[in-house]
Amino acid sequence: MDAWGLISWLLLVVLSVAALAFLLYCCYVKYIHIKFDHIPGPPRDSFLFGHLPSLRKGMKKEELIHELLLEWAKKYGHVVRINVFHKVSLLVSSPGAIKEFLMSPQYKKDQNVYKLMFDIFGERCMGQGVLTVTDNERWHKQRRMMDPAFSRTYLMGLMGTFNEKAEMLMEKLSKVADGKTEVRILDLMGRVTLDVIAKVAFGLEINSLEDDQTPFPKAISNVMKGTLSAREPLTRLYPGNRKFVKEVQESIRMLRRTGKECLERRQKAIECGEDIPLDILTQILKSKALGNDCDEETMLDNFVTFFIAGQETTANQLSFAVMALSRAPEVLEKVQAEVDEVIGCKRDLDYEDLGKMQYLSQVLKETLRIYPTAPGTTRLLEKETVIEGIKIPAEVSLIFNMYVMGRLGEFYKDPLDFNPDRFSPDAPKPYYTYFPFSLGPRSCIGQIFAQMEAKVVMAKLLQRFEFELVPGQSFKIMDTGSLRPHDGVICRITPRTNTKGSK
Repeated sequence: MDAWGLISWLLLVVLSVAALAFLLYCCYVKYIHIKFDHIPGPPRDSFLFGHLPSLRKGMKKEELIHELLLEWAKKYGHVVRINVFHKVSLLVSSPGAIKEFLMSPQYKKDQNVYKLMFDIFGERCMGQGVLTVTDNERWHKQRRMMDPAFSRTYLMGLMGTFNEKAEMLMEKLSKVADGKTEVRILDLMGRVTLDVIAKVAFGLEINSLEDDQTPFPKAISNVMKGTLSAREPLTRLYPGNRKFVKEVQESIRMLRRTGKECLERRQKAIECGEDIPLDILTQILKSKALGNDCDEETMLDNFVTFFIAGQETTANQLSFAVMALSRAPEVLEKVQAEVDEVIGCKRDLDYEDLGKMQYLSQVLKETLRIYPTAPGTTRLLEKETVIEGIKIPAEVSLIFNMYVMGRLGEFYKDPLDFNPDRFSPDAPKPYYTYFPFSLGPRSCIGQIFAQMEAKVVMAKLLQRFEFELVPGQSFKIMDTGSLRPHDGVICRITPRTNTKGSK
């Protein structure tokens, strides 16, 4: 046999093996279909791709994928099957199931979902941090070490920083409060929450409200967009995406370099016997000192996690709140009256003031019901079970989506109406249908911190200013890993007059 004959023979063998492997894979996909097809769900777009074409179609059009999930939940019920190749996920909107799977520590997060945030485009990002680690024992060690930085006593001591940074925002707004200048609320909220988390968590004075050249807001935005884009495996291979991929990679490297510098400075301060705060940075260092399976890379994972999570979701919530209040004048009038009654002309809020602003709490809760900035979580079902009378085989990912739950009419009457009275003390409690910070042992460690900060910023804003939405905005929601207002909530600002809150 000559060389060409040998090459042809080898090529035939390779193609035959590939064809056999593909045939066996198709048989496995068919087996998965048979195993799960008793579960309700929309018709598959194709045998192999399953529902992936429908999911990708919405993403390409910048439509919100959660709207498609909501449609499926309305049509197919509390358990909806979603096929992608040989993988099956179940969208679960049953309060009973949410109680069972989120409140119990025995169910792990799905590693296949959270590994997308381990690294992005080959750069380690959130890695094995407290948000993304799926091993419950390892997570528990990290969570227990972080708890002191979120204790009630420590959070009460942060009121000074909350007031300081919120006041800087008010001063910036006062310079453009002429009723003519258009202000992009999302950008400003992103900057004030960034300044807060940088100072209280890591001792950094970024001052992004005043420094337009600081790279951190852009870096966080890049990472969030990268998190979403990385769901598409071929993104980094498209020639048109090379610049974007490089920007994301450099943003991650910059954040991790910053984290390393912060850790080194704090470690030096500890060694020199200086007084140090019991903030997140200190707790991260303690994790390594106590040998909690925490090396330098894991410490940087947590730095990036808290740096981004502590800024992004709160900024988005505040922006959505301004948008919602601008479209609900009766609610706006009521919450302004409460703010005037509680804080009057005071410049700085006390911790006790936060508890007195009950209606503002309701406004913030209702904002997260309609616009959950962190829309969902997952759990891996490792054993066969029954949900809503449907037999569920093992090894399937369960999706719990707050966007879907908050907009289902069976749980909330007129779900698209912005009605903070749903959360009044006398209203029925939304048991296991409301979880913008998740529920149970793996709920967000920073939720009290985030809502304290949001209350201080919103109270000062409502005390000082009137805001009017610029016409022509779409009010669409954009998914960048977290949900944010698509158009950025563009407003015209004017000072309030003839109120207790006026200066």
